[in-house]
Amino acid sequence: MQGDSALGRALALVRELRQRCPWDRAQTPQTLRPYLVEEALELDHAIQTDDPEAMRDELGDLLLHLAFQIVIAEERSQFNAEVVTRSLEEKMWRRHPGLFGEGRVSRDDHAGWELVKRREPRAGGKRSTLAGLPATLPPLLMAYRLQERAAGIGFDWPDATGPMAKVKEEIGELETEQGAGSREQIEEELGDLLFAVVNLSRKLAVDPRAALERANAKFQERFEAVEKLAEERGLEMGRATLEELDKLWDEVKARR
Repeated sequence: MQGDSALGRALALVRELRQRCPWDRAQTPQTLRPYLVEEALELDHAIQTDDPEAMRDELGDLLLHLAFQIVIAEERSQFNAEVVTRSLEEKMWRRHPGLFGEGRVSRDDHAGWELVKRREPRAGGKRSTLAGLPATLPPLLMAYRLQERAAGIGFDWPDATGPMAKVKEEIGELETEQGAGSREQIEEELGDLLFAVVNLSRKLAVDPRAALERANAKFQERFEAVEKLAEERGLEMGRATLEELDKLWDEVKARR
């Protein structure tokens, strides 16, 4: 299976590094974790910025880290690349019965993904549909994946109307708590509101992370333009009034 494949060459490279480089030889799955997460985030950023060259480089870095984990497991007689690949193939066969089984292929074959997963044998017996998500997922992504999993077994609104109403409901509850609630109650209602907004974005087929990244970039661009405009007009940031800054903001916003 490995031979001269890309994965095979990556595995061969890591085996050589483990033999010849003291630093690489000293690494364990635990010590490599921070680098693995970093590489995944760098790849995510390259994809977000639609940079093919960066994507190519970051995919290579990520492949190296995956090869590291496999080689270390080989050394410990835990599993090897063949076992990993075979396990992946079998999982995909199970989870795409419309492609590899006798079922019909639908436009949304992914709709039954969570149902198939739920039927798979698990160590310790049945687990919740929501189990298995890494606790280290960023909260925004965690909310999206929790909702996506629940939707996979039918716990979902048919369209964006329900989530839109839920967002409005949560805003009302937050306004009520803001007037009389404790900090903990306000935090809880704010969390509910954020969760509802993520759900709305999912039903609108919008990635909430991408939407927020775009909003962040837009705010940064406009605020920096406000700073430049303030300097040109002799206004000192930090001493200017909110009214003065609002006027500059509206002016910058009208330009874009």
